[in-house]
Amino acid sequence: MNMTLYKADDRGTADYGWLKPNYYFSFAQYYDPKKIHFGALRVLNDDFIDGGGGFPTHPHDNMEIVTIPFTGALQHKDSTGGQGVIKAGDIQIMSAGTGVQHSEANASSTESVTLFQIWVFPKNRNITPRYDQKTFDIEERKNKWQTVVSPIEADQALWINQDAVFSLTNLKAGSTINYTNRFSGNGVFLVLINGNAEVGGQILNKRDAIGIEGTDQFEITASSDAELLAIEIPMQLPQ
Repeated sequence: MNMTLYKADDRGTADYGWLKPNYYFSFAQYYDPKKIHFGALRVLNDDFIDGGGGFPTHPHDNMEIVTIPFTGALQHKDSTGGQGVIKAGDIQIMSAGTGVQHSEANASSTESVTLFQIWVFPKNRNITPRYDQKTFDIEERKNKWQTVVSPIEADQALWINQDAVFSLTNLKAGSTINYTNRFSGNGVFLVLINGNAEVGGQILNKRDAIGIEGTDQFEITASSDAELLAIEIPMQLPQ
């Protein structure tokens, strides 16, 4: 098993006033040649958006874009007609495909929003753009994996145009959980959203991440109550 640690304190940062992002991978003016992507995972931004802040309408194409909010509410509108408000427990996905215009804004003028925005290279290029969102019961991820994004129909998750699986878990202190790949040969980018945990002898603290390759199964132990996101992802970029 090969592991690469991404410490929270080593992430790129920026301050746009209304937006304060943390970048796990090179993005915008932040560039680190060692942190361009992890397989087909291109972007993972940990964003703080002030009340009243938002991204004006802008374009994307040929990217799968997943948004996971933690606090507050985010309003979305795009050129496919997709629109909605997402909050903690909700997941949003947009396939940019042949091209889409969208905007995102804090739904509140006073309360902040915190979220992960994640970009994945698609399996098939130039598909028809699409938008979807779903509310998941947070209670259903206590000490077990809750799959929220997957191309596997039986998972009853949001569909993604890639052999990638996003799963969340909330672990009680002292508990252990296994992760087994749904697609053999994939890597897993594991993010500790909150708490403390240990993976393969490596200690993770809040917002630390670890890229895991060369195994289809590994074990996580929570040393305190812990919230984790596992992004299982192909390690070869699409041709």
